[in-house]
Amino acid sequence: MGYVDQNLLPGETVIYRAKLHPIIFAPAIFFAGVGVFFLIVGFIDKAVSGFAILGVFFLAVGGLLGLVRYIRLATSEFAITDKRVLVKVGLVRRHTLELLLAKVETIGVDQGVFGRLFDYGTIIVTGTGGTKEPFKAIANPLEFRKQVQSRAAG
Repeated sequence: MGYVDQNLLPGETVIYRAKLHPIIFAPAIFFAGVGVFFLIVGFIDKAVSGFAILGVFFLAVGGLLGLVRYIRLATSEFAITDKRVLVKVGLVRRHTLELLLAKVETIGVDQGVFGRLFDYGTIIVTGTGGTKEPFKAIANPLEFRKQVQSRAAG
């Protein structure tokens, strides 16, 4: 049972849930790929044995980055209920946002070229009173915005 489910109000139901996009694993995959390349080169050509050590280093960095990104993925929750927008990110340093739908002024979406190609982006939740909260690497951010707007208007 996650943060969203534990903090629902009586009679409140979750309408839509969003997740982080798997693109957050791209740096980890890159470092691991470079590590594998260096390991292969180091084992094929024994004259460049330093490559094998470099390969182990890059694999370790890739593994550590992958673990950090997995924890980020597992500890991030984005939900829209029939009454509120709920967001929780972080494990040790937790950041939460609970905003009544009536208090949502805008949901901005920021997508670069790769974000448009792979369908991820940053959502910027703006509440009345000027509160602006950006959340990066959200999968299908336009659908998140559409769900908030359809609930807030209804």
